[in-house]
Amino acid sequence: MSKVINIKGTIVDDETAVFYSFFGIPSSSPSAVAQILNDDGDEDIPDEPDSDVEVNIASNGGDVFAASEIYTMLRQANANVTVNIQGLAASAASVIAMAGDTVKISPTAQIMIHQAASNMGGNKDDLAHEIGVLDGIDKSIANAYEAKTGLPQAELLNMMSNETWISAQDAVDKGFADEVMFIDEKQPAFANATSNFVPKSAVNKLLNLINKSETTSKLDNKINDSQPTDELKQRKLAILLGK
Repeated sequence: MSKVINIKGTIVDDETAVFYSFFGIPSSSPSAVAQILNDDGDEDIPDEPDSDVEVNIASNGGDVFAASEIYTMLRQANANVTVNIQGLAASAASVIAMAGDTVKISPTAQIMIHQAASNMGGNKDDLAHEIGVLDGIDKSIANAYEAKTGLPQAELLNMMSNETWISAQDAVDKGFADEVMFIDEKQPAFANATSNFVPKSAVNKLLNLINKSETTSKLDNKINDSQPTDELKQRKLAILLGK
C-alpha cells in the first residue's frame, strides 16, 4: 500500500505549522511529511523497502528551507516517489515537485519558478549582505531544477529572474515533469490497413522515454547521440513487445 503525502496550502516550518493548525489554516510542514514517511506498517522487517510514495501538490509555495527539508526527505526515501501536480506548484512547492522519481502534471496545472524573497530590514550594510544571501538561496533552488531537468543553471536562474510560468506540456518538454496526466490511451484508432499497428499506449510510453533519454544526454556528454544505449534499446523493445 502506497503512502500518500498531500502538499496543500502554505509550506511552513514546524513551529509555524502549529499556528496554522490552531486556526484551521491548511499548511504543509517537514514534520507532517516525516510522520507519513516514517510510519512503518511492519516494524519486524527493518530491511524491507518503504512503500511507494505518492505526493499530491497544489500549493502556492512558502518557506524555502522547509521545502528543502521535505525535498531532501523524499529524495532520501527508500521508495519510488511519484509526484502529481494537481494545481499550482509555485515557488517552494515547485522545489518539492522535483523530488519525484516520476513527476506527473495535470493538463490544467502549472509550475511557477521565481527568485527567493525576504522581509529583511536594516541599514545599507544589512541589505547589501541580504543580496548575497538571496543570491545563494536562488542557486540552491536552481540545483533542484537542474538535477531534474538537466538544464544549465544559468538558464534556470534566468527563468527564475523572469518569474516563469510553465504549462503542463512545456513542463514535460523542459524536463520539469515526465508526463501529462490523463492521456487517453484507450482512444479508439480507426485504420484502413492489412496489418496491426502500434497502440496508443506504446506511443505514449515511447514519447516519455525519448524525453527522459534527451534529458539524460544533457547530463552525460559521453553519450553518443547517434548510437542509442543498450538500456534504451531494451526499453524500446519492451514497449514494442507490450511488456
